[in-house]
Amino acid sequence: QVQLVESGGGLVQHGGSLRLSCAASGRIFSINAMGWYRQAPGKQRELVAAITSGGSTNYADSVKGRFTISRDNAKNTVYLKMNSLKPEDTAVYYCAARSRLFGTWPPPPYEYDYWGQGTQVTVSS
Repeated sequence: QVQLVESGGGLVQHGGSLRLSCAASGRIFSINAMGWYRQAPGKQRELVAAITSGGSTNYADSVKGRFTISRDNAKNTVYLKMNSLKPEDTAVYYCAARSRLFGTWPPPPYEYDYWGQGTQVTVSS
């Protein structure tokens, strides 16, 4: 089992920045990809960014150039740095981890085996 704990969400003004963290524990050696998803009220959960154990990354078009996903293997933590935030970025942000041996890239939601509890990000206009 893998446990994921997100932190770093909050209220920020339009144009501001936040950094989300996702700390992994448990069978972390089995993780081969991690991702950040978000879900706004009344909308489907959508991919924000993903990163492999080797460091390859993928971003949603809506966040390219503004968000950066990174990982610190020593701390077993994945980060999402969010700059130039917009009101439409308001959502609950979830961290996810994939540990199955075979999958696609970027992984669709159903390929992630573990999910965090989510952290709220609110961007005021």
